[in-house]
Amino acid sequence: MKVDLIMVSKITQVPLYDRDFALWLEDTATQLKARDIDNLDWDNLVEEIEALGISQKHEVESGLKTILAHILKRCYVPLPDCFRGWQVTIRTQRNELKRLLKKAPSLRNYVLAEFDELYQEALSEVGEEYPDTEFPEAWEFSYSLDTVLTEAFWETGEY
Repeated sequence: MKVDLIMVSKITQVPLYDRDFALWLEDTATQLKARDIDNLDWDNLVEEIEALGISQKHEVESGLKTILAHILKRCYVPLPDCFRGWQVTIRTQRNELKRLLKKAPSLRNYVLAEFDELYQEALSEVGEEYPDTEFPEAWEFSYSLDTVLTEAFWETGEY
């Protein structure tokens, strides 16, 4: 019995956040709804809210980078059998990115600020996949996010 009490004591010393994250979320939501600010786990709550912001930024970055990589492939890699797949990926990623930006419009400015770096990452990836293909070192199309999220650049013949 003494060993059991020691084990229970050690378990209860571990914060709920570290023992059961789902229960911590439920408990925190209950405390917030009740305006019970005195019993909130402030440090972990702040950490989780900051992590949500980072996660959204990462989602935007990933979506745009995928779009840019597939636009590069579709415009510059002469493999007609792959065109449809690349276009499907572009459409899917565009729709997801538009939906995210509709829910969090402030991320538009963030993604525009990161555009050149994301383009360079996409360029590096497609350059490794298709080493015999010449890709432009800089984005040659419009920097308008609305245009990037709608334009079929491969149909304009400007590349």
